[in-house]
Amino acid sequence: MKRSSGVRLCATVAVGALSLALITDCSDGGSKDAGDGKGGEAGQPAAKALSAAELKKLILAKGDVTGYKVEAVQGGTPAKSAVKADDAQCGPLLRVMTGIAPGDAATETNRTVQEDKKDPTDDATSMADLTDGKFEDALKDSMDRDTTVVVLSSYDGDGAEKAMRSVSDAVKACAGGFTGDQAGDRAKFAKVAEEKSSGTGDASVAFAATSDMEDGDTAPVHVQVVRHGNNLAPYTTVNIGAMMAEKAYSVPGAVVTAQAAKLK
Repeated sequence: MKRSSGVRLCATVAVGALSLALITDCSDGGSKDAGDGKGGEAGQPAAKALSAAELKKLILAKGDVTGYKVEAVQGGTPAKSAVKADDAQCGPLLRVMTGIAPGDAATETNRTVQEDKKDPTDDATSMADLTDGKFEDALKDSMDRDTTVVVLSSYDGDGAEKAMRSVSDAVKACAGGFTGDQAGDRAKFAKVAEEKSSGTGDASVAFAATSDMEDGDTAPVHVQVVRHGNNLAPYTTVNIGAMMAEKAYSVPGAVVTAQAAKLK
């Protein structure tokens, strides 16, 4: 890949809105039971959603994940009404990849969790002074870090099970790809493929959505959604350096494990 095409791919990933919450730094298919949509055992009181204050105490915070920085999502999160798939059945996938909880969450919050490692360009005199080949390598290395938006949401009654089921059903229904609007930016995904989930929580589903750049380039986004009782924890991960190098990556297990530990 030439220097100009490397810069172009990074820019295309951004304007293509793979996930509005993730590109600010530019810088048995394996799932557990996704939930049966029922509200709990007979005779048991309906689940009550956590308050916003309770949820914020449970979302990942600074120091919770070794080797990662935890920060507020830059730029905020768009309104759910501004994120809409052309096929409504694919809406839960598009919302999760935009940092929005699926279904009808009573409360929700989110954080950006980014792999914390030294930027290889820190030792370079100037990126502009590098030759094309070295510039491309430095650009890939500097962006080769997993960046995950973690959304934590809580639901009343059987809302979490229903939301989980909507994601699981959408993974299957939208396998051939889908299009939609993310707060004014068009998103086009060529395919959606179920992946092996971590197996944490009461139910989980994982998938990769491959973005179609319409110029021969594609870029995968990896997502995992885990249910813990009446709470959901979706994780959406991008690694632009890995995309540019056509290197495999996934939702970091350390992030999923750390968030699961706070929800026990």
